[in-house]
Amino acid sequence: MSIAGALGVALVDYDSGMSLGRIGGGDWLDLEVAAAGNTEVVRSKLRVMSALGLDDDIEDILITLHQQYHLIRLLSGTKQKKSTLFLYLVLDRERANLALARHYLKRIEADLLV
Repeated sequence: MSIAGALGVALVDYDSGMSLGRIGGGDWLDLEVAAAGNTEVVRSKLRVMSALGLDDDIEDILITLHQQYHLIRLLSGTKQKKSTLFLYLVLDRERANLALARHYLKRIEADLLV
């Protein structure tokens, strides 16, 4: 939540659609609902990549709204096990720096132990 413009963040398992942890949000931003809905976004993109035969990984997905950015950062796994987790960050467009937010999420991913 120390990222400029952050309104809410969640750690989500896209296999189950469940949030493993969250902070921020509120009545107008239900992070549980958002986590479940964005699980479908991730699953859909993974299906499309598979259908296209793309041998690559998703780094992040950006959804741009008029007042917000919704950033989904898939966490990389290990060579033995692929991760099914993603960080979901909602930013206020007027206060956020999207490039810096992406940089900070990448740094958080590198330091995150689950």
